[in-house]
Amino acid sequence: MTDVKSQDKAERLRAALKENLRKRKAQARGRQQAAKAASPSAGTESVSLSVTAERDKPSD
Repeated sequence: MTDVKSQDKAERLRAALKENLRKRKAQARGRQQAAKAASPSAGTESVSLSVTAERDKPSD
């Protein structure tokens, strides 16, 4: 009986680890695509930073 439980637990763990790896790979691909999309347009980064700086200024 204990052997069956440990096998079930091992299967669940294996499935969870496989799913976690799949999610992490998808996240890494997404980050890589975002980095590629952001790198050719370096000018837009400075614009977005200045907009953020303007937004965060206290109003008079």
